[in-house]
Amino acid sequence: MTTRFLSKRVSSIAPSPSIAANALVAKLRAEGRDIVNFTVGEPDLDTPSHILDAATKAMADGETHYTSTLGTPALRDAIVSKLWRDNGLEFTVDEVVAGTGGKQIIFEALAATLDPGDEVIVHTPYWVSYPDITKLSGGLPVVIEGREASGFKLTAADLASAITPRTKWLILNSPNNPSGAVYSRSELEDLAHVLRDHPHVLVMSDEIYEHFVYGDKRHVSFAAAAPDLKDRLLIINGASKGYAMTGWRLGFGAGPKWLIAAIGKLLSQSTTCPSSISQAAAVAAFAGDQTPVKAMASLYQARRNLMAGLLEKIPGLSFTIPDGAFYIFVNVQGLVGKKTPKGKLLTSDADVVGFWLEEAGVAAVVGEAYGISPYVRLSFASGDAVIQDGCARLRKACESLI
Repeated sequence: MTTRFLSKRVSSIAPSPSIAANALVAKLRAEGRDIVNFTVGEPDLDTPSHILDAATKAMADGETHYTSTLGTPALRDAIVSKLWRDNGLEFTVDEVVAGTGGKQIIFEALAATLDPGDEVIVHTPYWVSYPDITKLSGGLPVVIEGREASGFKLTAADLASAITPRTKWLILNSPNNPSGAVYSRSELEDLAHVLRDHPHVLVMSDEIYEHFVYGDKRHVSFAAAAPDLKDRLLIINGASKGYAMTGWRLGFGAGPKWLIAAIGKLLSQSTTCPSSISQAAAVAAFAGDQTPVKAMASLYQARRNLMAGLLEKIPGLSFTIPDGAFYIFVNVQGLVGKKTPKGKLLTSDADVVGFWLEEAGVAAVVGEAYGISPYVRLSFASGDAVIQDGCARLRKACESLI
């Protein structure tokens, strides 16, 4: 198939590495391979029953038509209430917008604001889609390399040195995918102090993993840490992670009216509105019983501890215990330079991931996909038996290296 008709924009990006890794697992399993899947970026649990009931009722009641582009009044009311209950933030219904997943809100926000050459600051390890979505809108990703020694968190000094007159956005993700880093209030305040000197910079705060924070750590929204920056801040969130609703494709943005209106204009020319059934389900998620969310968080903390304990016993691996999300970002420098039993030299995290898949039947995502090597992302959004089996396979494979 010829590619001569494709735009330079689409040719400049690659498919999502995490989605590609999960697709490879599906392909190998269809071919009969026994694969433990640590690539998965979604809860393995079912959507809570009261949310399913709300969707069923909506269908029975005939709520199967187009809705307002920004989302139904009931959903936007539920989002406003959720932001106050969980984050202590005051928004009005015309300051929130629902979309077909949080990713769509990110896409439309950048499309609505970026002109060719505008810069978007991202910090490694970053979620895989931030740079490519930036490129699709004509922007230039400005990548600040994270350091494991500082917990993979952006520092005020690094932020200050990266801002230029062309900077349009800073994208911040806490809890972070893939590192699990969670910013404290004081750390967010330090970043806000820098941003106050640069009123031309917008802030996108991706808080999709907010419900999964462990131990004595607490999620703090950027808007709560720096309320005076609210007029140039967009919060990204949704139902996917906290409510086990990835397939429902329902995300939201909360920000200044001018930006929400611009996002709405683009949505009106693309998807028109999110699924009416998903919106009804999300009302029950955001405004209904929060007990299942707390139960999921407790379960993931136990799984984190289980996987961390098993990985600690594997030679060549090191990592920082994640404070949030459901991934462990593993440093595989100790494996680079070793040879497989078949004599292949491991020279990168990609080689390590390939070796694990071929030798152990364990699938993971390379750190290169998140902008930093040599690391590997392992998801603990799987049952205890899967975690135990996968880690046992990894230990055997790593112990076989020469």
